[in-house]
Amino acid sequence: MTAVPVPHSSGQAERTAGAAAAAPGGRRSLAAALFLGAVGAAVVLLASGQTWAEGTAAVGAGSVPLQADGRDVTGLPAALAVVGLAALVAVFAVRRAGRVIVSALLALSGAGAAASAFLGASDSAALDEKARQTTGDTAAVIDGLTHTAWPYVTAVAGLLILAAGLLAMRYGSSWPAMSARYEREGGAPRGGRPAADPDRPEELWKALDRGEDPTGER
Repeated sequence: MTAVPVPHSSGQAERTAGAAAAAPGGRRSLAAALFLGAVGAAVVLLASGQTWAEGTAAVGAGSVPLQADGRDVTGLPAALAVVGLAALVAVFAVRRAGRVIVSALLALSGAGAAASAFLGASDSAALDEKARQTTGDTAAVIDGLTHTAWPYVTAVAGLLILAAGLLAMRYGSSWPAMSARYEREGGAPRGGRPAADPDRPEELWKALDRGEDPTGER
């Protein structure tokens, strides 16, 4: 006798995919991507509100201390962190090619946030503008310019978002999706109620009272 191959149902295929997602490697990459993406975005948003540059502006015989935070220097890191958070959530709402595209967007958001923060670490334009506004002199520039470590903290946090995107691109195909449909056990209809048992009259009457077809036919 020859064995007859048993075709795999859609439920079996989904359970197989779920088992793959439950593999240790899949769980670790999923947890790592969520952690890196969430922490990276949170740190970028926090660090962007801190002081990035300091200096003084000459006013008469004295000087006025001025400061510029990350959003004064460049608004890109914070904006890209928000995009990265949205992409991190969207990774689980899409499948196949859509997941690859969203993962790439997540990685690009992190790379852009890191690059713009690094470039802003030596920027003086924001404080020069504040010096002109403070002194009323259109030719005024900032004096004694110094930069803090916050731009570099922001850049490192952007790299965390980039790492989350790269993990999603590499391992995302084995992660579960929020839109996945699961089979109901026991052949229950879409409404969630099992068909009435024809051998039990009380169930037939209850089904009729609910306006349902007790035979289960459509």
